[in-house]
Amino acid sequence: MTPEVFELPILIEPAEIDELGHVNNVTYVRWVQDAAVAHWRARAPPADQARLFWVVLRHEIDYKQPARLGDTIVARTWVGAASRLKFERHTEVVRESDGRLLAKARTLWCPIDAATRKPSPVSPEVRASFSSDAPLE
Repeated sequence: MTPEVFELPILIEPAEIDELGHVNNVTYVRWVQDAAVAHWRARAPPADQARLFWVVLRHEIDYKQPARLGDTIVARTWVGAASRLKFERHTEVVRESDGRLLAKARTLWCPIDAATRKPSPVSPEVRASFSSDAPLE
C-alpha cells in the first residue's frame, strides 16, 4: 500500500528566524506537529477526532538545508508502520521554489482516548486510513 501524502504550506514568520539568519531548529518540530495535526483533522472521521488525541513519543529530525525568511515551505507528511499503540509518521520539509529537502523527520505517535486519557487502539477505519501495512518494530 502506498501511503497518502498530505501537504501543508508554511509561511515563515520573522519571529522564527534566529541569530544565524535562518529558521530556528525548534520551529521545525512545530512544523512537524502542525502537519500531523492538519492531516488528522483533514482526513479522520469526526467521531474519531472527538474520541482520540495523539501524543508524541519520539521525534527524530535530520536538518539538511536552512530555511530563510521569504522562502515558501511545504511540509509533506504520511503515516508509515504501526503497532497496536504506536504510529510512525514521516515528514519532509521542502522549499517550494526548488524542491530542496530542508529537513526530514520520523515521529512516533500514540493514540490517547479523549475520555480516559489513556492509550487506546484506533478503529479499523483509522488504521486503514492512517498506516501502511508494515508492522512497527
